[in-house]
Amino acid sequence: MKLGTKSGRLAGMLCAALCACAVQAQSYGDLTNQPGDPRSKAKIHTELGAAYFQAGNPAVALEHLDTALKTDSDFFQAYSVRGLVYGSLKEYDRAEQDFQRALKIAPNDPEVNNNYGWFLCDIGKERQSVSYFLNALKNPLYETPDIAYANAGACALKSGDLEGAQHYLLQALQLSRDGGAHARLQLAKLFYLLGNLDESRVYLNEVMKQVDSPTAEALWLAVRLERKLGNKGAESGFAAQLRGRYPTSPEYQAFLKGNFE
Repeated sequence: MKLGTKSGRLAGMLCAALCACAVQAQSYGDLTNQPGDPRSKAKIHTELGAAYFQAGNPAVALEHLDTALKTDSDFFQAYSVRGLVYGSLKEYDRAEQDFQRALKIAPNDPEVNNNYGWFLCDIGKERQSVSYFLNALKNPLYETPDIAYANAGACALKSGDLEGAQHYLLQALQLSRDGGAHARLQLAKLFYLLGNLDESRVYLNEVMKQVDSPTAEALWLAVRLERKLGNKGAESGFAAQLRGRYPTSPEYQAFLKGNFE
C-alpha cells in the first residue's frame, strides 16, 4: 500500500509520495459487512483507512485500521498505514510500535520499508531513513521504485547529503511514470542550495506546469529563487499565492519573518 504523508509541511513531498490508493471509501459500500475470510476483510478496512487518511480524516482512518487488526492481527499493511496516521498525529511512540510490528512480520516488504523511512525522515532522523528506502528498492517486484528513490533523495537533501540526494532524485526521474513532480521539486531545491539558480528555475518551472495547485513548499522556493534573481514582480506574485493559499503554513510564517535562507 503506497503511502507517504498528506499532513503538515511535508504534504508536497511524497508525499509525495503520498497515498496512491486506488480505492475510495464509497466504493466498498457494505462489503465490510459481508461474510468472508479475515484477511480479505482486513484488506478492505486497511484500504478504507488509507483512503480516509488520504482525505484528511485520521479519526475515521484509525477506526478502520483498528477494525482491520482486530479482524487479522497479522495483517502487516494495517500496522504500516496506522503507523503513518499516528505519525501525522504526532503520536510517535504508537507509530514506532506499529512500524516495528509491521517490520517484524514482513521485514522485506517494500511498502513497509518505504513508509517507515518516511516516518523517520519526518521526525528528524533523515540519515537513518535512507537505509529503509534502499531496503524497499532491493525488492525486484516493487511496483513504484520511483517513490522510494524520490523519498530517499528528499531525505538525503534534508540531511545535507547533496551528492546522495542528486543521485537518488535523478534515479527517481528516470523511473517516474507521472512526471516526477516530487523529484523535480527536490532537485530545484538542491540546485538552489548549490547556487545554480538557472537550473533550479528550470526544474521548478516544470513542477509548476505539472501541478494544478503548487504546494507551499514550491511557492516558498519560488519566492526565494526570484528574490535572488532580482525579479521583484515574480517574487511578489508567488508571495501573493503563498499568502492566499497557505496563510497558516510554516513557509508563509517564514516569509513574514523575512527568513529567506
